Formats: sequence, C-alpha cells, structure tokens
Amino acid sequence: MMKTMNYSTVIGIVMSLLLLSFIFIFQAHDPLLFINPAGLAIVIGGTITALFISYPLRDIKHAFKSLKTILFYESLNPRKEADEIIAVSRMWFSRDSLAVENEMDKINNPYLKTGFQLVVDKTPTEDILSLLKWRIARLRSKEKTAADVFKAMSYFAPAFGMIGTLIGLINMLHIIEAKDISLITLNMGIALITTFYGLILANLVFNPIAIKLERRTEQRVMIMSMVMEGIILMTDRRSPSFIRETLNSFLMNHDNDLHEPINLDDQVDTLS
Repeated sequence: MMKTMNYSTVIGIVMSLLLLSFIFIFQAHDPLLFINPAGLAIVIGGTITALFISYPLRDIKHAFKSLKTILFYESLNPRKEADEIIAVSRMWFSRDSLAVENEMDKINNPYLKTGFQLVVDKTPTEDILSLLKWRIARLRSKEKTAADVFKAMSYFAPAFGMIGTLIGLINMLHIIEAKDISLITLNMGIALITTFYGLILANLVFNPIAIKLERRTEQRVMIMSMVMEGIILMTDRRSPSFIRETLNSFLMNHDNDLHEPINLDDQVDTLS
C-alpha cells in the first residue's frame, strides 16, 4: 500500500516544540535549569528497564517498528476493496470460477484474497466466517499490544520522574545543614525537573503514540469487517447489485464511524 505523510503528527510535533520553546524562553528565568542529564537518564532508563521487565522482546520490537506509521501511514482505500468485491461477485454470481481465479491474481490485499480463495474452494460459510473473524481478532490483538507498550511507557515515565525527585530531595536533606538557601533551592529545582521530564514524555510522546496506533487499528478493523461482510454475501449467492448497495452503505458511514466511539467486539459481532 502507498504510504503518505501523516500531517497531523507533524503538526503535533511542531506545536510541541513551540510549546517547550515558549516555556524555556518566556517562563523560565534560566533555560539551562531545565537541562539535567542525570534526571533524564533516570526517567528514560527506568522507563525502558520497566518496559523490558513487563513485555517480551518480540512485543517491544513490534511496537517500535510501528513507530513508522506515526509519521508515515498506510493509505487505506476501502473503495478499492469494495470495487474488487463487487467485480468478483459478478463473476461468481454467473458461476465463472475461472474468471474469479484469474482476478484473484491481481489482488494485493491478502485478507481479501484469502476470502475469495475460500469461496472458490466452496468452504462452508461457517468456516469462512470463523477464519475471517479469527484474522480480525489476531490483527486486533497484535496491534493492541503495540499500543499497550506505549501506554505502559506513559505510566512508567511519571513514576520514574517522581523517583528522581525523591532522590533529589534525599540529597537535599544532606545539605540543609549548610544553611545556604541558594544551594537548597538549586537542588530543589533539580529534584523537580525529573518529574517534569516524566510528565512531558508521558503526555507529549508515549500516550499520543498509543492513541494514534489505536485509531489505526480501528480503521483497519472496519475495512476488514466490510470485506468479511462482502465475502459472506458472496457465499450466500446474493446478487451483485445487493452486495454493491450493502458495501456502498458501509462506505457512506465509514468516515463518520471513525470519529465516534465504537466497540470493536460489537462491530464484528453485528456482521456475523
């Protein structure tokens, strides 16, 4: 599939940089006070360590591979999938199995191709439905794991930011006897900066990435659900015109559904 620039992510990154620049330049007395390599190491190192303890290496690798979809996403085209189903349904309705098999060679979507192959092989409808629903469930599980990895990082980062703060406060207790107010306030600032790092990473990096991945999963599941509906209608020998109107109805509501809260379990169950 063609990959296109995800402009919303680019806009978000630019706005985040502008926000941080505003904080450092206009709200901070000394921007250098926000630079603390030790505190940043505590937050990032602790977050990564907790992540490896929580998830197997396979899931972590898959999650970080998904990062490319944050800047570049697959340009999904449900209309193309619908047109292919309609075209093949006409061949199938006229019982031209050879034409269906020839058309399958031109299809790039493996999920759609699998569905057509099952129809050509005259697999029972119940088995087709079971397999296609299993493929959807597998996709959801795999993509949910990637989103969960970044959600976990959004929980870990503030926690380790607080740990860094506690370490700084403990160190500050040892210099209170010096009664040097400037030294005490300096160490207090250093102690608090780790909490700042944790909150920034959680709310401007990790959690937005998790939400972006979840939205991509919703879109892919909806398209796969449409394909599954079309395949089941073909197995029932429904007319091509009926299949066309059903899929067109789905496409008309496709964009609206993506902007409404949905339960993906209900979305799949209503098609069975």
